[in-house]
Amino acid sequence: MNESAQIVDTKILSNNRYPLKEVTVNYTGKNGDKHTTKREVYERGDAAAAVLYNKEKGTVLLLNQFRLPTFLNGNASGMLKEVCAGMLDGDSPEVCVRREIMEETGYTVKDVQPAGEIYVSPAGCTERIFLFTAAYTADMKTSAGGGLQEEQEFIDTEEVLFEEALQMIMNGEIRDAKTMVLLYYLRIHGMM
Repeated sequence: MNESAQIVDTKILSNNRYPLKEVTVNYTGKNGDKHTTKREVYERGDAAAAVLYNKEKGTVLLLNQFRLPTFLNGNASGMLKEVCAGMLDGDSPEVCVRREIMEETGYTVKDVQPAGEIYVSPAGCTERIFLFTAAYTADMKTSAGGGLQEEQEFIDTEEVLFEEALQMIMNGEIRDAKTMVLLYYLRIHGMM
C-alpha cells in the first residue's frame, strides 16, 4: 500500500449481500504532489479458485454456470465456462477451495497447490482470488457435484482436453479471467 495513503471518509452506499462504499483517500504521488480522490468500492470479500487437471489423460475439468452479470453485459446466454471457485466465507483459502471442489465437481482431491493470487477488477472491487491447482483421477469422484441448490448453483461439469481448453480461450468460449490465468499457469509451469 502507498505508505502516504490515508482514508479520509467512508460512506456506505448499499449494504445488501456485500457493501458498496464511497471512499475518500488522500495520498502522495511519486513526485510529491498531494492528491485527494473519491471512489466507489465494492467490498466483495476474498475467494479461492482451482483448476483440476489430469496429466495422464491430458484433461481439465471446466464448469458451466449461469452468471447474471455476464448476461447483463453482452453474454447472450449468461453461461460461463470456468474453473471451480467460491467465497472464503471465513475459511482459509485452502479449506475453501477444497470445499468448492467437492461441492461443484464432486471430486475429493488429495493435494491442492498454491498458484498465486489475483485482483480481478482492482479499480472498483476489493475481491482477491487465491489460485490453486489440483490433480484429479477418476477414483477421486465421490459425489455428483453440481453446486448447492440452497445457493441456487446449477453447475454442469465437463472434462475437456487441455489443448482444447486453450483453444476455447482463443476462440472466445472461455472468457473468465481466473480460468484463463489458471490454464496458462498449467502451460507455463509444464504441468500440462
